[in-house]
Amino acid sequence: MRYLIRTLVVLSSATALVGQPLADQLAGYNTYGFPGVIEMPSAKSRPDAELAFSASYFKNQTRNTLTFQITPRMSGSFRYTNIDDFRREGNETFDRSFSLHYRFIDENPNSWRPAVAVGLNDFLGTGLYSSEYLVATKTLGAGVRVTGGIGWGRLAGVGGFDNPLGVLNDGFDTRPARDVEQGGNVESDQFFRGDAAFFGGIEWQATDKLSFAAEYSSDAYDIEDGVTFDRKSPYNFGVKYAYRPYLVFGANYLYGSEIGVQATFITNPKTLRNAQGTDRAPLPVIPRQSARSLGWSVEAVGETRVQNAVQSAMVESGLVLHGFQVSGRSLRVEVESAAYANTAQVIGRTARALTNAVPTGVDTFTIVPVVKGISGAAVSVQRSDMEELEFDADNSWRSFTRARFESDIAPLTPVASRYPQFDWQIRPYLSPSLFDPDAPLRLDVGVEVAAQYQPAPGFEFRGAVRKKLLGNLDESTRESTSVLERVRSEANIYEREGDPAITELVGAYYFKPGENLYGRVTAGYLEPMFGGLSSELLWKPVDSQFAVGAELNYVKQRDFDQLFGFRDYEVATGHVSGYWDMGNGFHSQVDAGRYLAGDWGTTVSLDREFKNGWKVGAFATLTDVSFDDFGEGSFDKGIRFEIPIATISGQQNSQSLNYTVRPVLRDGGARLNVSDRLYETVRDLHTPQLSDGWGRFWK
Repeated sequence: MRYLIRTLVVLSSATALVGQPLADQLAGYNTYGFPGVIEMPSAKSRPDAELAFSASYFKNQTRNTLTFQITPRMSGSFRYTNIDDFRREGNETFDRSFSLHYRFIDENPNSWRPAVAVGLNDFLGTGLYSSEYLVATKTLGAGVRVTGGIGWGRLAGVGGFDNPLGVLNDGFDTRPARDVEQGGNVESDQFFRGDAAFFGGIEWQATDKLSFAAEYSSDAYDIEDGVTFDRKSPYNFGVKYAYRPYLVFGANYLYGSEIGVQATFITNPKTLRNAQGTDRAPLPVIPRQSARSLGWSVEAVGETRVQNAVQSAMVESGLVLHGFQVSGRSLRVEVESAAYANTAQVIGRTARALTNAVPTGVDTFTIVPVVKGISGAAVSVQRSDMEELEFDADNSWRSFTRARFESDIAPLTPVASRYPQFDWQIRPYLSPSLFDPDAPLRLDVGVEVAAQYQPAPGFEFRGAVRKKLLGNLDESTRESTSVLERVRSEANIYEREGDPAITELVGAYYFKPGENLYGRVTAGYLEPMFGGLSSELLWKPVDSQFAVGAELNYVKQRDFDQLFGFRDYEVATGHVSGYWDMGNGFHSQVDAGRYLAGDWGTTVSLDREFKNGWKVGAFATLTDVSFDDFGEGSFDKGIRFEIPIATISGQQNSQSLNYTVRPVLRDGGARLNVSDRLYETVRDLHTPQLSDGWGRFWK
């Protein structure tokens, strides 16, 4: 305690000597990759939706951390740590852990009230870094910020004292032991238990790019001290330099004995712009007084000529005409697009194209987006509104309020040129494996040949074959110790023997069996490890934020070479699912049913989606498999990302890169990975999603 007080008093006396205010009053990232000073936490937060990857190193210890600012007040982190010569001489330990940081009191710059936050470290890991904290941070002015807090668990290793929470309950006085070998389960009986200790620090923002920090650490490094490094002091000193707004470097002098370095890469899906790049400009809206050459009525011009003109204008806009119908002074078209991920943009570009191709006597355009033969909400816009609002300062909102949305309109007969259709492509693929129990990074790079044939509306045959060119996914020699059916834990054998590999070869049928109902039947080699039959039914009104679905599959495990053979194991699996669009970009999902290993349970998922198409989410699955039988990790959980290719390439593209990070891949709670499940297929065609994306209607 005396060290902490002395540190704060001496360093705070320098306040009058320093210059600039802290930029945006934001916390930096500490060596553990979450908001903090050097190693200790602070009470500040990062900008909403910021995504950061931090890598820090000091003697024999490397930490790689991915942190997401889930809400303006809460951030979550996944950490992968490599420790040399730990526990067993000459060996490495790879540890995976999760952290949460929540700011529940905001700093008041006009009073002495500080920001106050609470946090949990390693609450879903082995417990190596298990700790909790309550911390306050106050900006003193002139670029100086002071932090002080109280920690439990690992943060109570120096200057510890009796837990102040013991006055509430005797149970807070002791901290139960934790199973560091298995880990993965939430042991809430440890939270804020045992001794406590103080920590603190001070930061000075010297310039817009350069900052300095000093802190008193309450982490004694009891396990590592004398094994991985020699801890001689509780004091740490650091400097950070923002080379670019998205790239920050740091150097630290730690615990009186070691030099450490750190780098943080920062991005923010919320502020990333939609892809512009080489995207073609939209067609202008042609006012009717300037379009007399288009004729007055469809009857006078001829329906075939009008349809051909519409088709040409839509091709020029990067769109595909699926259906066409004229009724008096109204025109209805069904439209598809592989170029644009935003359905509202597809509708806006279609409306623009129609003003360039349709006789002036047509007043109403009804536009129906279609995916895999399934139609979505029918959006009706007035031609006069297109003419009036094209250059209006508030045209997005005003056009949305004037549009009319309808559901379950009978599908049109497809235009003659639409079916059958065959597409194929050769493309590179990249298959990473991040943070597995034996290595931080493995990667394969190769070539994939993919093809798709659509003979009629709703029918689709597709397949993909991969050939690795280089990589090391096949170098994993980790043997499965699972006591369950090995439905996922032998993935490394599939990687080793599947070259080349048929990753998918299926026939699928998508249909609408009734009002607000959607159906799917898929058969074949459904994914790299399983093949069989998959069926699904979804109830989703076009104007609803809720949906309910049911899926039933009967599948058999594929041979390791991922060609045409099967192994002996087969299983019936399926789930009932509930979906909720919670607003503000948050989407939740609950799946309950039977998993691939025959276990029964529930998966809860929460994703945050941004207007540019980025998604960041997390999930957890609990089944009737005990933590001991599940093995390392205790239960299936992870974080997942979806990154639109358009934001990387700068060109419009509806495809995305998807990746899921798990602490460890085991067999319990494993679900079939079938492509194009119905909810994700149809929800972009419905009113709530159209509303969220309407800002691109005029783009």
